[in-house]
Amino acid sequence: MTNTVSAPEKLAPGTLRVTPVGGLGEIGRNMTVFEYDGKLLIVDCGVLFPEEHQPGVDLILPDFEAIRGRLDDIVGVVLTHGHEDHIGAVPYLLKRKGDIPLIGSQLTLALVEAKLKEHRIKPYTLTVKEGQREQVGPFDLEFVAVNHSIPDALAVGIRTPAGLVLATGDFKMDQLPLDGRLTDLRAFARLGEEGVDMFLVDSTNADVPGFTPLERAIGPVLDQVIGKAPRRVIVASFSSHIHRVQQVIDAAAAHGRRVAFLGRSMVRNMTIAEQLGYLKVPDGVLIDYKKAKDLPDDRIVYMSTGSQGEPMAVLSRMANLDHAIEPGEGDTVILASSLIPGNENAVYRVIDGLTKLGANVVHKANAKVHVSGHAAAGELLYCYNILKPKNVLPVHGEYRHLMANAKLAQDSGVPAANTIIAENGTVIDLKDGVAKVVGQLDLGFVYVDGSSVGEITDADLKDRRILGEEGFISVIVVVDAATGRVITGPEIHARGFAEDDAVFDSVKPKIVQALAEAAKSGVRDQHALQQVVRRTIGRWVNQSLRRRPMIVPMVIEA
Repeated sequence: MTNTVSAPEKLAPGTLRVTPVGGLGEIGRNMTVFEYDGKLLIVDCGVLFPEEHQPGVDLILPDFEAIRGRLDDIVGVVLTHGHEDHIGAVPYLLKRKGDIPLIGSQLTLALVEAKLKEHRIKPYTLTVKEGQREQVGPFDLEFVAVNHSIPDALAVGIRTPAGLVLATGDFKMDQLPLDGRLTDLRAFARLGEEGVDMFLVDSTNADVPGFTPLERAIGPVLDQVIGKAPRRVIVASFSSHIHRVQQVIDAAAAHGRRVAFLGRSMVRNMTIAEQLGYLKVPDGVLIDYKKAKDLPDDRIVYMSTGSQGEPMAVLSRMANLDHAIEPGEGDTVILASSLIPGNENAVYRVIDGLTKLGANVVHKANAKVHVSGHAAAGELLYCYNILKPKNVLPVHGEYRHLMANAKLAQDSGVPAANTIIAENGTVIDLKDGVAKVVGQLDLGFVYVDGSSVGEITDADLKDRRILGEEGFISVIVVVDAATGRVITGPEIHARGFAEDDAVFDSVKPKIVQALAEAAKSGVRDQHALQQVVRRTIGRWVNQSLRRRPMIVPMVIEA
């Protein structure tokens, strides 16, 4: 990987340009831009969820700078499946240009449309299914069924005169999927016979040996845990994991329990899934959560969001006793999901909080209540051997995942020179089976913070971290405009310090002395005097209290 920014040359005729905008070096923000003959095709447009070192941030978007000024050239956005890290940024793209067509499967588009409705956007959509081919601008698209932890996921073959690209989206090769919908290896083989010039492949589990366990292996474990639970059961999962919710509903029904959905996204997504027939709910099993409290404790299962420890999600609020449902002695909480890298501390904090309240917490570390939705090394090797791609671009993963995936490709016979380890903004040109890196765009993070998009910078987040970790000091000094002599102050107030404000009495004479010396040197500029105050108190606080707080000096001239 290289960080050197170099603008690519103008795209040569008959060449396909591939630019990953997000999803490389991270789990989230998946978005790739394909350019041919002056037209752009986007595959996926997702969000990344913030980590602890990004306080106050709600979502992180791909940097649309790569396509700024080219929105009219976009012929469509292909959405491979309905997870937030692949569809979550669509509203923010369509706010820039509302008539960009969205292309995806029935369930994927239904989930996107529900999300867009909240943003008051009615999109143009094209519903596709596996086996279908569509000409979209200069791109001949073929859709291939793949198995994932959400139904109706699709890989997409992209044909142009420059060559054939296959992008898997997220996938695994579950041989006994709950919905009977297999990853279509026959279609993969057919594309391999035709000749895949570039393979964009999911890297999330590339460093996991063997094969991803079957989703249906979870069912008996959930059945056993729910069957033995003495009181209420609370299951936390992703709000789009329809297969997992299906297994919870089946286990609850088998043990005479009813199910209540908690969390706005869970209610919305499962309502859509049931209406479209992807979720099958026996009569009389679902109950509104407000009515569920009237049921005996051993007759209810709550299906909630918050499996990643998100502070505002249902499970975290329960752990903090900030929800109508308060877990207690004898309750069983099941975290039926993976740990997204970066969320570990938040999740374990929630587990500790629930355990302290007396709940029995069942999670991936102590029971088989989750299997991944991503292909492990064994499955990826099968794909490489079936496809025999000329070039490989590992996507969707942190750096170690991308490297592990590249190694698998090379083990299967792809030359190292044809295995491209890229980062967000790397520009790759493909022609006649040859792929080469031709540039590197300078792309950053775009933060959504409340109603503001892209206004918050990394410097702002640094300030927030300092405020949260080191505290805050304000210093007010009134000086004579003519002489620079201190008339009033310094008045010092601190927040986030254990010490009383009186602790600063010893530094006040130092500030007065520093201002006097500055005045003697002829310094009268208000900003320069403020810097004198900042340096003086900053040095003292660092030496005396071992802290580096945010310091806001105010010098008023009288």
